[in-house]
Amino acid sequence: MAAPMVQALAAVGLALCGLLLWRWRGRVRPVGPGLVCVAVLGDLGRSPRMQYHALSLARHGRRVALLGFLHTKPHNDTLCNERIHIVPISELKVLQVGPKILQYIIKVIAQVLQLLYALMKIDHPSYILLQNPPGLPSIAVAWIVCLVRRSKLIIDWHNYGYTIMSLTHGTSHPIVNIAKWYEKIFGRLSDHNFCVTNAMKEDLQMNYNIKAITLYDKPAAFFKETPLELQHKLFMKLAKDYDSFKARTESAHPDVEKSAFTELDVRNGSLAHVKERPALLISSTSWTEDEDFSILLKALEDYEQYINDGVRIPSIICVITGKGPLKEHYNRLIDAMHFKHIQICTPWLEAEDYPLLLGSADLGVCLHKSSSGLDLPMKVVDMFGCCLPVCAIYFECLHELVKHDENGLIFRDSNELAEQLKMLFSEFPSIDGKLQLFRRNLQESKQLRWDESWDQTVLPLLSSN
Repeated sequence: MAAPMVQALAAVGLALCGLLLWRWRGRVRPVGPGLVCVAVLGDLGRSPRMQYHALSLARHGRRVALLGFLHTKPHNDTLCNERIHIVPISELKVLQVGPKILQYIIKVIAQVLQLLYALMKIDHPSYILLQNPPGLPSIAVAWIVCLVRRSKLIIDWHNYGYTIMSLTHGTSHPIVNIAKWYEKIFGRLSDHNFCVTNAMKEDLQMNYNIKAITLYDKPAAFFKETPLELQHKLFMKLAKDYDSFKARTESAHPDVEKSAFTELDVRNGSLAHVKERPALLISSTSWTEDEDFSILLKALEDYEQYINDGVRIPSIICVITGKGPLKEHYNRLIDAMHFKHIQICTPWLEAEDYPLLLGSADLGVCLHKSSSGLDLPMKVVDMFGCCLPVCAIYFECLHELVKHDENGLIFRDSNELAEQLKMLFSEFPSIDGKLQLFRRNLQESKQLRWDESWDQTVLPLLSSN
């Protein structure tokens, strides 16, 4: 019974697509330098790379239609740029009845119509720059629109959608196999392709016959070390809502303003770190299945025991930022651990506060494993932009970003992470320890920023077309 229904729904969807295309047939104009549609079938606020694309295009005089969901507020630089027009789309909620595969097919057909309408409604774009994943159904829809409106399609490959789906459904599930076939076939229809690693570039060429240009994620200019004055303001702001940032002891003088990490004498403006302050550890996550935060919790548990055994190492305030489906699950685990020397805080930060916090931290931890083994964690890119050393869990192409024992450390399990934390904080906050060595290496590395990388990689392609 399901097959005839699916066929009928597909036929209706295609018929409506045809009607919409006929409706807009008269609006087709030749390709020329003008508007670029930067599109993602996801949350714009949590798609920093696509925001960076939009800002770079605007910086070079292009008008930009930035299309996606608006669950999370984008960065102010994006919102305030007069050349960037945000085109919000709504995330569709499908009625939870019938077989799941049927629900999924109905959702895809609805998204086809929604995207088609949104992409045909905007002014004629010279290019549609599309993020993948998610690519189902956005790649096919974008290609159809480009065909009708004589625009060019650029796909920015962040990962493979089918590998992310396989985390939930398993590698042999029909939907996963369909998604893999879909990406392979429709990905070849693009005019140009970018990807995030050389490993993905080689895989696209070998297995998909797609030629791509590697455009590494690079930190935006606002990811940098945070001056102590701004650190203090941030800590005092966060202390209003989160106990972890409040001072451990009351100030002896009413004119001294204290946080857990800093103290300001308002009489003379003297500002310094608190003596014997805790170490500030930060990790960023989308709280999904591809990041196992039990690894971090187990490592912190071992670290706590190390202190209980009498070893003189600092206490830790661990800040885990982000939101996602598993956040409440891990918050319950955290509440049950009853740490004495470790505090864990899971705030949701404003876009402008996140780089300030990274630039104030002592160490970052990354638990991103990559469903394909071919993408790199942008959170580490941002941390490196702030000259923040990182401990990152191993996966196949991580060496393209994290250089073990140079700008951070790579671990494989909770025991190895625990030993790294003990070692890195054993001389804290001495400027002679390995943690500070990693920071100096990052400071001296003269990292390429997003604008420079984009101008070298993307701008020539657009200029030649």
